[in-house]
Amino acid sequence: MVSTEVRPTSEHERAHGFLRKLTGAGPGLGAALGVAAVATVLGRFAPVIGGPVFAIVLGVVLAAAVPALRAPSLRPGLAVASKPVLQASIVVLGTGLSLRQVAQVGGESLPVMLGTVAVALGGAWLLGRLLGVRGDTQTLIGVGTGICGASAIAATTAVIRAKDSDVAYAIGTIFTFNIAAVLLFPPLGHLIGMSPHAFGLWSGTAINDTSSVVAAAYTYGGDAGPHSIVVKLTRTLMLVPIVMVLAVLKSRKESRADGTDFKAMPWRKIVPAFLLGFLAATTLNSLGVIPAGWHPALAALGTFLITTALAGIGLTLRLADMRRAGPRPLLMGAILWIAVAASSLGLQSLTGTI
Repeated sequence: MVSTEVRPTSEHERAHGFLRKLTGAGPGLGAALGVAAVATVLGRFAPVIGGPVFAIVLGVVLAAAVPALRAPSLRPGLAVASKPVLQASIVVLGTGLSLRQVAQVGGESLPVMLGTVAVALGGAWLLGRLLGVRGDTQTLIGVGTGICGASAIAATTAVIRAKDSDVAYAIGTIFTFNIAAVLLFPPLGHLIGMSPHAFGLWSGTAINDTSSVVAAAYTYGGDAGPHSIVVKLTRTLMLVPIVMVLAVLKSRKESRADGTDFKAMPWRKIVPAFLLGFLAATTLNSLGVIPAGWHPALAALGTFLITTALAGIGLTLRLADMRRAGPRPLLMGAILWIAVAASSLGLQSLTGTI
């Protein structure tokens, strides 16, 4: 007798596999979303800290205090939060950036901006060697200090696939000096006698996260706030070349480890898809395809996705992993922060923009 049983096709198998993964990711992703929702509310009450920082802190605390949140069944969903959701957040944030803003800032700001980024990245390399802070922690603190704090750390993490403990330590370091900058920059600016325009340039190039830049610049008064936002957004666009370079270096390292030819690797493995999505989103916004009325909602969505990703990272992190890192990364972050702030003032003085 001939069997009439129909075997499932490869398409059916892939569909079932996808559904199994989706179902398995539900509990962990739900936990990350729940933490992100609470963190977002807290971030509205304390915008200087922000939802993303609250998310990773809450995640770490809850994972330590609630044994159920350490269950293996949550791991697939937490992995989705800390990678695909993280990558999606970078694409969405690209819709709020415009290449036209670079032209609006003009040549007067770019020397200061490029100089401070060079100081941050070069300083991270040098200080990392001197203090023994190597690997991904060194990279994340350098990029976070030089460009845009948590967003830069998120984009870099998506490329280099850093350990959760490295991400948490880098974000904690950046957050510490964001708070210090919000408290110290306005009185220092008045003491130096900076104009609001000059202070906007200083805060936009020397403070990391956008929320902290806004808090410091609007506290200062005048047109410091609006100018600092344009400078900060232009600085954020520097993520593109830096993350591309990191992606290529990561691919080279993996090709050597695997014994494969880097030149033969497909471009899809060298250039992350989310980075192409970020560029596409920025280009569409520059061309005016994305309506201006959508920007607030897209910005809120991008921030919530980053908050969800960091909640997922926090829930998988163990405090012992961070304790092993010791105080040296924090010292490195402190020296970098002072160097970037001082170099911004020095470059403004040299270029006559102070």
